[in-house]
Amino acid sequence: MAQVLRPLRDHPAFSSPHLLVGVETRDDAGAYRLPDGRVLIQTVDFFTPVVDDPADWGRIAAANALSDVYAMGGEPLTALQLVCWPSEALPLEILSAVIQGGSEVMGRAGCTVVGGHTVDDPEPKYGFAVTGTAVKLTTNAGARPGDLLVLTKPLGTGIITTAQKAGACPPRVLSAAVASMVSLNDRASEAMISAGASAATDVTGYGLAGHLLSMLDASGAAARIEIGSLPLLEGTEDLLSEGFYPGGSLRNLEAFGGRLGGGDEAARRLVCDAQTSGGLLVAVAPSGARELIARLEEVGVSAATVGAVLEGRPSIELV
Repeated sequence: MAQVLRPLRDHPAFSSPHLLVGVETRDDAGAYRLPDGRVLIQTVDFFTPVVDDPADWGRIAAANALSDVYAMGGEPLTALQLVCWPSEALPLEILSAVIQGGSEVMGRAGCTVVGGHTVDDPEPKYGFAVTGTAVKLTTNAGARPGDLLVLTKPLGTGIITTAQKAGACPPRVLSAAVASMVSLNDRASEAMISAGASAATDVTGYGLAGHLLSMLDASGAAARIEIGSLPLLEGTEDLLSEGFYPGGSLRNLEAFGGRLGGGDEAARRLVCDAQTSGGLLVAVAPSGARELIARLEEVGVSAATVGAVLEGRPSIELV
């Protein structure tokens, strides 16, 4: 997609004196300065089912779409629902359950669903276009050498959902993964703003490595990831060792593997695992990292320091 958009960056439709974040830095959402000084944040995300339960799919899709606004330090306001549905192949009662799940999470976020669009499609897809605002924008372009990297959700959803589709995921493992995916990043967003985050991104389809590399490209820095510090969902390592690994994660490994130094094959696969509704990856000064983790512990959100930002050409060293 970056290759497709690159020739359009100077096109009038992709530029404006009020545009704060566009396509150049591969950030989580677009940002536009309003006349009153506030920042308008816009994002869109939808995907095929990642779990069998339709309501859970709806909940996950909503949390995932909202996450981009939270990663920018914003507050979601409104959402448009996007539905692709094989009306002759799947009962509308299933779609109703999907929408009910999505609406539940949107309501929990205080985000108003104002409409949407539905098309007939042989493959079901569901998600949202979300609009929010921010007073102080947090982008992926401000990471500085010396910052620590804090991750606010465990990794492993790609591996776990792949095993679930094959009927090989223990129910307890899947339940924990779903609980992680439906949880909002709102409290993590509030805490990172209070802690003075330098930069942030959410960890989704490009995996930890891909989203961190976007941050490093935008910031002009390198990073170190401590494999032993990565929080993992229960069962992730076992399922990976059994050969469960999604196609999207393999594409990430092929795309980003050349910019990863060190680490064994399992470590490289973990950092490239495509996540759904993952946590925030926050670059913050050491004192801010301590404050961020402490604030999150107070509200029951686990977080871990997983590495640091370094001087150097944008790349990741796995240690």
